Amino acid sequence: MEMRKLLLSAVAALILAPAAANAADLRMPVKAPPAPMPPPFSWTGFYIGGNIGGAWAHHNFHDDFFNLGFDDGNTNGRFIGGGQVGANYQINQFVIGVEGTFDWASNNNNNNGVGVAVPGSVPLEVVRITSNDTWIASVAARLGWAVDRALFYFKGGGGWVGNNGFTLTNVTTGTSISTSGSNNVSGWLFGAGIEWAFVENWSVKFEYDYLGLGSRTFTATGLVFPRLAGDTFTTGNTNVQMFTVGLNYRFNWGGYPGRY
Repeated sequence: MEMRKLLLSAVAALILAPAAANAADLRMPVKAPPAPMPPPFSWTGFYIGGNIGGAWAHHNFHDDFFNLGFDDGNTNGRFIGGGQVGANYQINQFVIGVEGTFDWASNNNNNNGVGVAVPGSVPLEVVRITSNDTWIASVAARLGWAVDRALFYFKGGGGWVGNNGFTLTNVTTGTSISTSGSNNVSGWLFGAGIEWAFVENWSVKFEYDYLGLGSRTFTATGLVFPRLAGDTFTTGNTNVQMFTVGLNYRFNWGGYPGRY
């Protein structure tokens, strides 16, 4: 009899043990799996955007006959506005890229109030030179250092300025002559800026650029200035400084690609 009771107890224990374990498991709190980490932010991708700002142009002129000097110094700032397109590639915290820009410039005729007397002219002749830069374009490489959504960068490359010509005015008589055709000139560009991605695909940038330009020449005719007939005028120390604020829309490669 005792042996039978022991066998029944053992069988009952074997049957009830899994149920008790399952009941204990049901009483234990279930811990939710940890939320996945968001992918790291990356500047890699193409972008397109617009910009507005100001530009300060400097020109001086001299002629071959009398070495007349026309120096307008730094002109008042002029409004510029346009767009940019480019691409970035991020390697750890380094960001390399290339960018092209094009901006229209508001009318910026310079040296309007400065006249220079022609030596030996009787009666005395006073002449003045004006010019107007109409657009600014650039293509440059960018090298930056990313701190999450902030990008500090330098850029360097080449630039072009479109000019609608030069006008030589005889202030004494009111007559003038103008060059015709394009007077575009090229040079080198250096700049620096900071860009901040304030939402997933949009970023804003603040940038300063210095554009050093080559010289341009034009020749006066004798119809307006008999004493200056055939005289060649040359620009020198020509540069443009620009400060712009830009807004970019970035087309990321595959959302937020990880850093490599």
